Amino acid sequence: MNLSKSVDFLLEEAGPVIQYRLRKEILHTLSVDEEEKLLEQIFRTPHMMLLQGYRKPNGYIGRGMHSWDNWGGTRLHETPLQDGETAARLLSYYAIPKTHPMVRDYVSAMRDEDILREEFSYIPPEMARYETRFKGMNSGYGLMLLIYAMQAMLGCGDEAHVKHFQDTAIESFRSLLALSSISDITKTRQGKTKYGDPYLEESTYFPCQYHLEALAYTHCWRTAENVDLMADALNHYSAIIGKEKPHYIKIGNRFYVPFPLNMRNVPIRSFRTDRIDSITYRRLLTEIAMLGVGDQVAVLRETLENIKEAMVNDGILQMDFGVPHSKRYSPLNIEYPTAYIDVRLEHDYQQKNVLLCDLTFWAVQILHLCGEDT
Repeated sequence: MNLSKSVDFLLEEAGPVIQYRLRKEILHTLSVDEEEKLLEQIFRTPHMMLLQGYRKPNGYIGRGMHSWDNWGGTRLHETPLQDGETAARLLSYYAIPKTHPMVRDYVSAMRDEDILREEFSYIPPEMARYETRFKGMNSGYGLMLLIYAMQAMLGCGDEAHVKHFQDTAIESFRSLLALSSISDITKTRQGKTKYGDPYLEESTYFPCQYHLEALAYTHCWRTAENVDLMADALNHYSAIIGKEKPHYIKIGNRFYVPFPLNMRNVPIRSFRTDRIDSITYRRLLTEIAMLGVGDQVAVLRETLENIKEAMVNDGILQMDFGVPHSKRYSPLNIEYPTAYIDVRLEHDYQQKNVLLCDLTFWAVQILHLCGEDT
């Protein structure tokens, strides 16, 4: 697809984050001086200004990771950006280079056990979570899942300290291929309990969003065989998911809600301009495209066709926000880059064309990732 109209629109209308990512990742037209100037502008954006205030002398940013923001009636985070995962996501979505001191020091802090122990000691539940951080990594629940995935998102997932996690992530997807139903691997709680939902043992392999992100942002795992495996597994996931109740993860004698691959535990759905599907709608499709699977995955094939049809006239992607939908899922209400929200690169959606810039950049990005931008 010829994206010249889309590119011209973004170069004229978009803010510094999209300008930076478009020119660096897709057009490859960014000089060193221009990159420095755009990064300076990005660090002056409101969210980045907030984030710099949450940076600690030890390099860690914020407090915890995917953590409690309220404890005993005490508010622990001033904004969602004070959570460690949200901080990492903003740095990743804004494509701050891994060589930048803010990213470099944060990754270093995530690899220092003494720093991590300190950062997860502020309330009792987080202390316990740190002590059991390696449990549940196969099945989709556990602190180290997040910590490894965030390092990958920050550009450091192929380094020796983290690279071994790629094997776990690959195996979690490989495990899907042997299943005819999720019930093949779930168990049912025994004894008197009002909660009869199925569960997985912590050692059972099953993919979650952090397994996917650890692979989407890395490259060492990529062989032709593994890429084909991921395509087959993702197609199979949508074929078997959603037929039973959502499951839990059993760790010790407690049951936890996993970090699902797709929100609401339903099949992955292709993008349509007249459907606002789930909280991580576009983000999930982008991360699948980042695997290098192209049109081998059915929902990507459908997504690409729908995007091209929607942009054929003026190169701008628009969505119909008048269709019935939960306001919680609307891109209009995205603000902070939490684990359960889509990607937003522009700041003020009250300004003309700003939302259209976010949607159009996403379209250009996913078409580029799938080799459809020629």
